[in-house]
Amino acid sequence: MFQRKSAFEIRHQLGLSPAVAILGARQIGKTTLAKQIAAEFPDSIYLDLENAQARAKLDQADVFFEANRHRLVVLDEIQNAPDLFSTMRGEIDADRRPGRFLILGSASFKLLQQSQSLAGRLALVDMAPLLLSEVHQSFEDIQTLWVRGGFPGSYTTPQNDASWLWRDAFVRHFLHTDLPALGINVEPELMRRFWRMVAHLHGQLFNASSIAASLGVSSPTVTRYLDHLVQSLMLRRLEPYHANLGKRLVKSPKIYVRDSGLLHYLLGMRNVHDLMGHPNTGASWEGFCIEQICNHLPTGASVSFYRTAAGAELDVVVETGRETTGFEIKFSSAPKVSKGFWQACEDIGVHKAYVMAPVQEGWAMAKDVQVVSPLDIPMLLSKA
Repeated sequence: MFQRKSAFEIRHQLGLSPAVAILGARQIGKTTLAKQIAAEFPDSIYLDLENAQARAKLDQADVFFEANRHRLVVLDEIQNAPDLFSTMRGEIDADRRPGRFLILGSASFKLLQQSQSLAGRLALVDMAPLLLSEVHQSFEDIQTLWVRGGFPGSYTTPQNDASWLWRDAFVRHFLHTDLPALGINVEPELMRRFWRMVAHLHGQLFNASSIAASLGVSSPTVTRYLDHLVQSLMLRRLEPYHANLGKRLVKSPKIYVRDSGLLHYLLGMRNVHDLMGHPNTGASWEGFCIEQICNHLPTGASVSFYRTAAGAELDVVVETGRETTGFEIKFSSAPKVSKGFWQACEDIGVHKAYVMAPVQEGWAMAKDVQVVSPLDIPMLLSKA
């Protein structure tokens, strides 16, 4: 059993807000977690809206909600019943007690578009695949989670081959079933080709025209494909740091496959031996660490990367309003940084900087610059 980081936030928000939404990709454990939390509420109700019988119970949703006003109502796959949002709004306005609804959605953009009528009544909680802070028992857990990724079905299998088959089935189902269900009508094989191209460009600046030429489609079409995979939580678009520094800053975003296991599947890397001999090993490690950072950000923090035409660069810049923290990510047990790292720290005026590497114990590299392990991320960002 994993102690999901999202669980604390969900429980907290249910004590404050009438409705709480858990947003995350399919198969990351939203339903399991929601049922665990619902079991803590006496007489709660769980309805899977992919099930016709469950939807039938809500034919007269206003009557159903009023009759069960004293109970926590859990609505899974809420995007299948968008009309419920307006009914929920009226019911919440009639009784604004916290902890009335817990709703689950498999893609952020569609649920957010549908839930505009619940503005001011709905708290949003993002749920990621498994994080190091949720599974860590030993240093070897880093390697297992990195290779297999954080989807529980992939991570928990007893053998690497079974994990690979799980990811193969997941990608097929996602392309052929999940995307159409979200209203995204793209030929599955074309989207697979795009996804694989992005995997090969993982951690690089996004160049729509270059990918468009390879796919034989237009640049706007490629940008739309990117939007689809970002909005369905498969890709992360990391925007560049913007400030009036008098520097020629890079303006294109960097693109990452959010789950390292899916990245390795798309690149054909079945095990750690394939991974260690692959030219994308460093980029894969970078994306893995970035996901750990992004999923432990303090409330209200922003994340970006910094790069100038002159070669100054920081992989991650975290701004909290109080201070700015820089992260440089290296796949080396004895990491070294370039002149561009020091220049970037000076340009931005970071309060502190960390060099993240696969090490068991960190050390001070310079004043306000430390080498750290990704296991340290929760502690480091809790102080940011």
